[in-house]
Amino acid sequence: MTSHPLRVAIIGGGPGGLYAAALLKRLDPSREVTVWERNAPDDTFGFGVVLSDETLGGIEHADPVVYEAMQTHFTRWDDIDIVHRNTRQTSGGHGFAALGRKRLLEILHTRCRDLGVELRFRTEAPYPAWLAETYDLVIAADGVHSTTREAYAHVFRPHVAEHHCRYIWLAADFAFESFRFEIAETEHGVMQLHGYPYAADASTVIVEMREEVWQAAGFAELDESESVERCAKIFAEALGGRPLKSNKSAWTTFRTVVNERWSNGNIVLLGDAAHTAHFSIGSGTKLAVEDALALAACLEEQPSLERALAAYEEERKPVVASTQRAARASLEWFENLGRYLDQPPRQFAFNLLTRSRRVTHDNLRLRDARFTESVEREFGCPPGTPPMFTPFRLRGLTLRNRVVVSPMDMYSATDGVPGDFHLVHLGSRALGGAGLVMTEMVCVSPEGRITPGCTGLYTGRQGDAWQRIVRFVHAQAPGTAIGVQLGHSGRKGSTKLMWEGIDEPLEDGNWPLVAPSPIPYKPYSQTPRELTRSQLTDIREQFTAAARRAARAGFDLLELHCAHGYLLSGFLSPLTNRRTDAYGGTLERRLRFPLEVFDAVRSVWPQERPLTVRISATDWAEGGTTAEDAVEIARAFAAHGADAIDVSTGQVVADEQPEFGRSYQTPYADRIRHTTGLPVIAVGAISSWDDANSLILAGRTDLCALARPHLYDPHWTLHAAAEQGYDGPGIVWPAPYRAGSRRPQTGRTDAPKPRLTLGS
Repeated sequence: MTSHPLRVAIIGGGPGGLYAAALLKRLDPSREVTVWERNAPDDTFGFGVVLSDETLGGIEHADPVVYEAMQTHFTRWDDIDIVHRNTRQTSGGHGFAALGRKRLLEILHTRCRDLGVELRFRTEAPYPAWLAETYDLVIAADGVHSTTREAYAHVFRPHVAEHHCRYIWLAADFAFESFRFEIAETEHGVMQLHGYPYAADASTVIVEMREEVWQAAGFAELDESESVERCAKIFAEALGGRPLKSNKSAWTTFRTVVNERWSNGNIVLLGDAAHTAHFSIGSGTKLAVEDALALAACLEEQPSLERALAAYEEERKPVVASTQRAARASLEWFENLGRYLDQPPRQFAFNLLTRSRRVTHDNLRLRDARFTESVEREFGCPPGTPPMFTPFRLRGLTLRNRVVVSPMDMYSATDGVPGDFHLVHLGSRALGGAGLVMTEMVCVSPEGRITPGCTGLYTGRQGDAWQRIVRFVHAQAPGTAIGVQLGHSGRKGSTKLMWEGIDEPLEDGNWPLVAPSPIPYKPYSQTPRELTRSQLTDIREQFTAAARRAARAGFDLLELHCAHGYLLSGFLSPLTNRRTDAYGGTLERRLRFPLEVFDAVRSVWPQERPLTVRISATDWAEGGTTAEDAVEIARAFAAHGADAIDVSTGQVVADEQPEFGRSYQTPYADRIRHTTGLPVIAVGAISSWDDANSLILAGRTDLCALARPHLYDPHWTLHAAAEQGYDGPGIVWPAPYRAGSRRPQTGRTDAPKPRLTLGS
């Protein structure tokens, strides 16, 4: 590998490959750069290309000639129109720029020829192994179906996922006034149109629907022209009765491509060969162009090709992963569009606009305050009230705002008794303004503890200690509710304190574990005993006794912990419940014991106080609990009287593979809420008040539970109110803290601007 590749082969003549060719040749005119493209120069299978201002800025800086040529052909607009059930909602201030894909290719062809790049059209590229031996660098920009990637699949280790919708790229001979989403509810199911202008007289039109709708509508039996005609009829109103046109258009399913590695020796992947992002966030060409910019920069900056390719991958992978998470959220929103059809019109539009989590409540307010305020009014927000500070009622309890301090194990009790630490910990968070503060998992027996430091409610002394904390919250933070979470560790008990070794067995002082089935959590963990019928009865009574003590202590809400692989969760998951009796097998039978415990707790818990259930909505493991199972689990608890479902995920099996990311668990809460109609609490990497407002206003959750943000800042909710300029009934500053309700001043970081400039 040379430190400065002089002979460069590029497989694929799409925008990414062409732009990489132009950049590399411009940076070093002595380079020999050759592009192989199997199609003709004017062949293209899309219509319009959307680019962000950020990407355009990078192009302008790297190659002003290309930027200026593109500028003259851009179509720009600000609005997004969402048409659903004959109602159009318009949101402005978004700022789009598009041009025809064919025009973009012409610009890049001209630039490459002017710089001396050799373009070989209608020519299949030689086999990658030959190119790798002949050239210093081989850039594989050969698209989603990359033959280069497949030739070295053992190195790149690609993961290709197909999704549930069919779509087709079409065009119209007129320009939409805005980016337009139109929903059609047909006798066969829901279909949607994505349309945007890319020239003064042309628009891209994408028609999309779920596979089963596509089949039911008969598209599988139609040829290209018949499909185009049918789509034009379905969306005749959006098109003003005009026809649609195609260009070798075919129905296809979107494929999400992820590669574990992007380079192999002197071969590197770029654009769709390396990654794809769903068209609903318009990032395919954007990512490919940004890849080209980053690759060219790394080749200039690094001392060797090996270092350059490693730096390119290190720089681009996090950016692409973030974009793919947003694209996946957007893709899944449209796949499940039918779930939201009955939302109020403005909330539906807001939900669509914020579907990818890239656009948020605060961001949308900056873009279009009038639209955002109309959504808030429809939702029921009083003037000047952020959604998170609206009240919410559960049974006889009204929460003054929708922020929950999530249960967090502190491992700081002695003999299960909460002490001064717990008083300060929970008390400070109650003073911090949240509508509901939850205890950690409080164990129902000594054997049900996770660690020796876990709290309990199995003795009167523990009950008295909890009563002290509840009284403090009610007296010093009036209006703040405090809830208790009851649970049993099951097979995950008898372990060290978290900071001494999470899930590590105790070195001494162990107690025997019990579980639905004798399966250890980790290979070196203690193997639990399978619970007998009589032991199940005993544990049910332990939960009942703990619930009675919780009621006497004055807790406002009780949550049953059926998540994270603890005892009741262990019954629900097929990975941890291998029983062959009435408590194992089908989901209905796996639910039996958790429901028995729920019924027993509900029977002694005061009727006016709410009872919620935390579940793991997926095990993040093959063969485990699925999202569909989670809906049925929620339905079962609702049928027995659950007031809300606290929707978490995972921690059931040690070999799980979570898909971490910002608010990554909220789609499961969203699904349960819209499928069952049951109130939900969303958890999982909700880290900002903007996220909370966005999720609540979009109708994806009713309450937001935050853990780590409340460890970082016990007064997170008070500060969220101050930062939003809110001082209404949804928040109460404790009288001694009132002077701190405004952000403290900081030192100046700027200097006065000159008032006058004098000539020399």
